[in-house]
Amino acid sequence: MKTKIVPILVLLAILTSCEEKIYREYEGNAPVYLSYAELRSSVASEAGRTLEHPGKIYFKDDYIFIIENLEGFHVYDNTNPAAPVHKTFIKVPGAVDISIAGYIIYVDSYVDLVVLDAEDINNIHEVSRVKDVFPYLVPETGNDLPVGKVDQDKGVVVAYEIRRIREKVESYTYPRYPIVYDGVAERFNTNGGSSGVSGSGIGTGGSMARFGIKGNVLYAVDNSAINVFDISDRVKPKKFSSSGAWWGIETMFLTDKYMFLGTTTGVAVFNLAVPLNPTYISFYNHFRSCDPVIVDGDIAYATLRTGTTCGGTASRLDVIDIEPITTPSLLQTYPMTNPYGLAKDGDLLFVCDGTDGLKIYDASDYLHITQHLLYSYPSLKAYDAIPLGSVLVMIGDDGLYQYDYSNPANIVMISHIGVDD
Repeated sequence: MKTKIVPILVLLAILTSCEEKIYREYEGNAPVYLSYAELRSSVASEAGRTLEHPGKIYFKDDYIFIIENLEGFHVYDNTNPAAPVHKTFIKVPGAVDISIAGYIIYVDSYVDLVVLDAEDINNIHEVSRVKDVFPYLVPETGNDLPVGKVDQDKGVVVAYEIRRIREKVESYTYPRYPIVYDGVAERFNTNGGSSGVSGSGIGTGGSMARFGIKGNVLYAVDNSAINVFDISDRVKPKKFSSSGAWWGIETMFLTDKYMFLGTTTGVAVFNLAVPLNPTYISFYNHFRSCDPVIVDGDIAYATLRTGTTCGGTASRLDVIDIEPITTPSLLQTYPMTNPYGLAKDGDLLFVCDGTDGLKIYDASDYLHITQHLLYSYPSLKAYDAIPLGSVLVMIGDDGLYQYDYSNPANIVMISHIGVDD
């Protein structure tokens, strides 16, 4: 009997053909895509939209901007904080952060940076966009089922449908995972009844934000990089650089001289002497945790939150000495329940302690802060806050709250916009 010899090229073809027919089937989350063409033609004004899933907040020229997570943002006329008026909702798929210079709004839209003109508040419209400048972002599934393979060429993932998934088994020599959007919007802070937003000045954001503007530079941090945009031409931003930083960047806070990044392992400090070229100075280490940070003079305040994908085993408020800036050191730490954002105005420290609500302290003695709790509002889930001289704007799961703190001995809530109101 003769042995049949199969040419090696034929054998490889057979093996390749067999390999291409190997599939697996499972019940899971099948990605639902929005094409890039649809994404880039979807900015629109929608009247009558109510708060549903409020995210980050921003303030400029008597207007409050509230992100509706991954969908766009609301605009409220806050000329009278006791009775804010809803003006419009701007649909921007993938929106997580917002920042404003003059009347030009910068907002992320999944992988793009979108530029909007808000000179006429009733006619906010897109004027330009910078494409493919942010990491690919996918939403949470809301369940424990596996996620089907993401094909980034099809567009951005906007939702999932649970169904039987059949897909070809492939082998990769390196991980290929998109960045997962986790819980409350935390992708990328800025500090610092008219017909529209004025053409001058920079707005004010909360401590949970990742967008910030200094002069003619827009900073937008993602989990692992500082993205720098030259906005000398406000309507035509140019991406100047994207420098790698620590994995797990959570928030950004800007002062006149420095950038403070709250990360999952500590607070990183960068020098902004040359705005287009942030340079690393120092790092304050803490245990692994989610970490927004704010600064007042030579003191920084950071909340550390556990129970999230950031990791960690404790929730607390850290008070950090940043003088000298080259060697930040811990001054005091206080236990908290589930803290998110925080803000400070004079001696008043506002802590959004998550499920334990809003807490207001007299922080004049920063070594004994929790001994001087002035007010506590435990019946709400607080996320972030912006103090405006006498009125505190605070966002939580159930809407927007405003408090008059002009008299610290008598702080009162003056308005509330609930979800679906």
